Formats: sequence, structure tokens, C-alpha cells
Amino acid sequence: MSSPSLETGHESANASFRTIRRAPPNQTDSTTTMTNSSETEADAAKSSDKGKTKKSKPQAEPKIDAAETFNMDVKFEDLGLEEDVLKAINDRGFEYPTLIQARMIAPALEGRDVLGQARTGTGKTAAFGLPALGRLKKGTKFGALILVPTRELAIQVTAELREFATYSKQRIVAVYGGQKIKSQADKLEKGPEIIVGTPGRVMDMHNRGLLPYNSMQIAILDEVDRMLDIGFREDIRKILGKMPKTRQTIFVSATISDEIEKLARSYMKNPEKIVTTGKSLTVQQVGQSYMSVERWDKASLLIHLIKQEEASLTLVFCRTKRTVDQVQMKLSRAGIDAHAIHGDMVQGKRNRVMQTLRDGDLHVLVCSDLAARGLDVDGISHVINYDLPEDPEIYIHRVGRTARAGRDGIAYSFVSPDQGDLLTAIEMLANIEIPLKVFPEFKPGQVPSDVRAHREHEKTKKEQEIKKKNRYAMPDKVDPSDERKFPGGVVPMKMPPKRMMGRTRSGRR
Repeated sequence: MSSPSLETGHESANASFRTIRRAPPNQTDSTTTMTNSSETEADAAKSSDKGKTKKSKPQAEPKIDAAETFNMDVKFEDLGLEEDVLKAINDRGFEYPTLIQARMIAPALEGRDVLGQARTGTGKTAAFGLPALGRLKKGTKFGALILVPTRELAIQVTAELREFATYSKQRIVAVYGGQKIKSQADKLEKGPEIIVGTPGRVMDMHNRGLLPYNSMQIAILDEVDRMLDIGFREDIRKILGKMPKTRQTIFVSATISDEIEKLARSYMKNPEKIVTTGKSLTVQQVGQSYMSVERWDKASLLIHLIKQEEASLTLVFCRTKRTVDQVQMKLSRAGIDAHAIHGDMVQGKRNRVMQTLRDGDLHVLVCSDLAARGLDVDGISHVINYDLPEDPEIYIHRVGRTARAGRDGIAYSFVSPDQGDLLTAIEMLANIEIPLKVFPEFKPGQVPSDVRAHREHEKTKKEQEIKKKNRYAMPDKVDPSDERKFPGGVVPMKMPPKRMMGRTRSGRR
């Protein structure tokens, strides 16, 4: 058999299942690309501007670091997976598992509770999905529930698991908000083996009597740090609390704090903790750097950066939905093909944007942190943090959208002068030093008039505060005729010629 080449172009359905592919007989050292043969969901319509062409830029051959991502000592045949599952894997040319897959699949197949932590882009979805397919036979109604934080991730995980269930024939159904209840209810009435959903819609379906919890054998939480955050915590407690105590529980994420781990363990039975992140939470292939920029110059720097960089696909992360829309409009006015996605968009439009993204017809996507979790699209070469996230863990998930499966990627962060502490917190969490990058050809703009006025006001206010607290400062205006302040007409106009300089004995001991 010829020497293996590295998987570099795996599309959405198999994207987070990262392995090394065997080269075709007539190809030994070249990079191989696999396209997505499955549809995400029936309601995810094709983009309306699908027919438009996008200016393509020459791409350098992606570099792969197999040692940091893959376990070359074992093959999938050694992990105890079912023959039908192995056949689906082999049909796609996969041979070597990633580090998290090699360590997590075996204990999960044994039915043990597992708490897994691995860098983004290392195949966590397959690490929990393949054992679930192996343990649940066809006809096991409502055997597993996989909870995810976003609708896009629900669609993506469902599509991926369907690829691996090609021969085992388990049915996987996605339930999430933004889609008609009836279409999802009809699928649930057929008793699928695996359900992938967001907490809100899962609870809704359960309350309607369409999604029973009492038969669940496996409960899986993807992006567990987000799922057990304040926003979802109560929903997760209600869902897991109604499931059988004998269930198997699997939690995975790229970042798991001590608080989240303690909370996660309260839902598990003697879990096996598996960590493959190494010393740093971000992979070495991500070229990270930051740029010091004033807030009013961010848009200009972003336009300059996108036009200068040879990027195939760029994700621009903003902190608020309003900023996402504003940045997308500015990029479009500058002649840059940019799209936007955030939580306030209707689901149909979100689906069209995601489909356009996966089809490769998109150059720049401006997004909120909706896209920071689990979004796995081939060819993302650049990630730009237009706004630094308040939570350093979100930074880890953002930059994890590039440099997936051992490939190279670039992550830039715009840092305002008052955000030094936030940048330090990110560096401490990721256990790296992010260097400064300077673009000498970029010329900052003038300070806006309202900013200048605010700075002058703050400067004057500060000077007044200092002067007010200085007991040695002389008054600006003196009225000698004011007998109340200066009895006898003696007006102090300067410091006394001789002072005791603290030599007098005080009453303190």
C-alpha cells in the first residue's frame, strides 16, 4: 500500500472527523480533497447568489503536522468499532484516528462515562459519535440524545453522524428552533435512534410527548463548557434529571474550567477524564498575533488587512450583533464580498449563508460568537478578532475555526490601548505569548472630534481633581477685601520662607 497522504479538504459532514487518508493508487504524496456528499437539512436551501463567481486567489499547499493531531500507532480497526461503522470509515479512506479519538472511543464503547477535552478541530464529534453508533443497534428508539448549543452545530453533527451510519442504518434526527415543529415532529414519531438538538427545542418536543427521556441510554453534551454555562444550566439540569440514572454520560469541549468540571462530574458516574490539549489550548499551526489599534480605526485596518492578505476564507468575529451588521456593510461598501451571520437572523437566511460558506462561494464571513462553537468548514485560512471577547475561553474557540486537522492558519486580534489586561488573560489561558504585528503601510485616521472633546474634558477634570487635593496649591483668585477669609487684611500670596518640615513633636506615639 502506498504511503498515506494527509486529509486536508474534508467538507462539512465529515469535517470534524479528522484523520489521515490513504492516497489513491495513482497518488502518493499529494493532498487529497473530499467533498460533502450529504445534505445538511432539507430546509437548508441553496444560496440565492450561488451562481455568482468569486475571485479566487492562489493558495499555497497546506502544511500538515500529523504528530500533533493524529495517533499513528493505532488504526480504527484496533478500537473495537462495529464492522458496519468501520466499513463507512474505510469507504472514505480514513485510517488513523486523532489523539482524542484514539483515547476516547474505547472507554466510550465500554459504556463508561467520559469527560473529554481536546483542541478545536481534532475530531471530537467522531470521538463520541462513533461509539454511540456502535452501542445502539438499529431499532433502538430514542437511544441517545446529543445536546449542542447552536442550531448550526446541530445540523452539522447530524450530517456527520448520518455519514457514519450509512451501513448500520441508524436514524439520526436534528431538532432545533427556527424550523417548523411539524416537520421535526413527523421524524420523531418514527422513533429514531439518535436525536441531536438544542436544549430549548428538545424540552419543547418532550413537553409535547414526542421525545421521551426514559428510554435514553446515552446522554452527550458537546461544547459542555457552554452547555453548563448560566444560560443553559437550568435546562440541562431538567433534561438530565429526567433521564435514567443508568445512562452513559459523555461530555466534551476544547475548554473545561475547574468550575465546569465540578458541575459536569455531578451528572456523571466515576468518569474517565481524557485530555489531549498538551501545554497549549491552541494548536501550533495557528499563527497568532495582535495589532494595537484605536477603536475608530478598526474598520479601516480590517479593510486594509483583507485586501493585503492572500486569504481563501476569512472569519471576522465581532462582540455584538449590531457590530456584525455594521462591519459587513462597511466591507461591502469597500468592494469586499462579505456576508454576515448572527442569532437575530431568521433560520432560513442563516441556512443559506452556511450553505454558501460550505459551497466555497464566500470570501469573508462577519459573525458573532454563534460561529465560534463547532463551526467546521473547510478552507478557513484566517480568523480576525475584530473585537476581543470578554471571556478568554471564547478566544480559544474562535481561533480554532482555522488550522484544523494539523493544517496552517492565521489568527489576528485587534487590541485597543485599554484592553491590555484582556489580552494578558487570553495569553495566560492559552499558555502562549501572542506577538505584536505592525503594518507600516497602514496609516491611522484622525481622532474623531467627539473623542477629542471627551479627552479634553477628562484631562481638565483630572487636573481639577489633582489641584483640589493639593493642600499646598495657592488659590487662583484672591480678594483681599474679604474680611471673612482674611481678617486684618493679611493675605497669603506665597509659601512661608521658613517651615518646620515635620520637625515638630506630634502627639502620636
